[in-house]
Amino acid sequence: MTSSIPGSCCFTGFLHQGNPKGEIEQINNIRAYIAHPEGDEKPNKAVILLSDIFGIFPNSQLVADAFAVNGYLCVLPDLFNGDQVSIGDYDAKAIDIGAWISRHTVDDVAPIVEATIKYLRTKLHVQNIAAAGYCFGGKYVVRYLKVGQLDSGYIAHPSFVTEENWVRFRGLSLSLLQHDTIFTMANRHASEETLIRTGQEFQINLFSGISHGFAIRGDIKQPRVRFSKEQAFAQAVAWFNHTL
Repeated sequence: MTSSIPGSCCFTGFLHQGNPKGEIEQINNIRAYIAHPEGDEKPNKAVILLSDIFGIFPNSQLVADAFAVNGYLCVLPDLFNGDQVSIGDYDAKAIDIGAWISRHTVDDVAPIVEATIKYLRTKLHVQNIAAAGYCFGGKYVVRYLKVGQLDSGYIAHPSFVTEENWVRFRGLSLSLLQHDTIFTMANRHASEETLIRTGQEFQINLFSGISHGFAIRGDIKQPRVRFSKEQAFAQAVAWFNHTL
């Protein structure tokens, strides 16, 4: 069971308004946006935000800030070494999708995720680490959701997923769509079967009437999209509060 090939919904979206409050720092040679929970200099819980293809941009920074408001140190690593897609590139025909994907394979991205986990565990001595993966980043949540790596995981509308990723399931929370051309109903049902076989605790929330990408780059001027985005984020926080 795999997700469908990337479509336009993976490369388009809406820019959200707000003033990010975190800081850009270096984790070894990795650029990262870090949002600290107020008044907690040495937090023992952290969330790694594994982004969609737009990487470190206002939308993902604002979500990282929201995790910090909820008491989590949040680290948003640059999974693409400065080669993230910009909102508008697809419509302007300014991106070669095949070439971009070929530059950001598992061999390219996995070391960045691993270095971020290592930084939190060995440098900052964070005891409990979760990851929230949106679209592109979702597959890496599942990949590292194992003892000694990630302690909890949340995924919203995953893409670029292979069957190998899903057999790694531990307990997991997912925000999925009723109709998603990238992660289809068949994908959803197969993932449910896999989760049930693991015997691990899991949660799936299903949202109707919205599009792939809603939890990170949807048009929040639309009430249904805003509601769904807010509920998906609340789901992630509640899951981490429960599992960490």
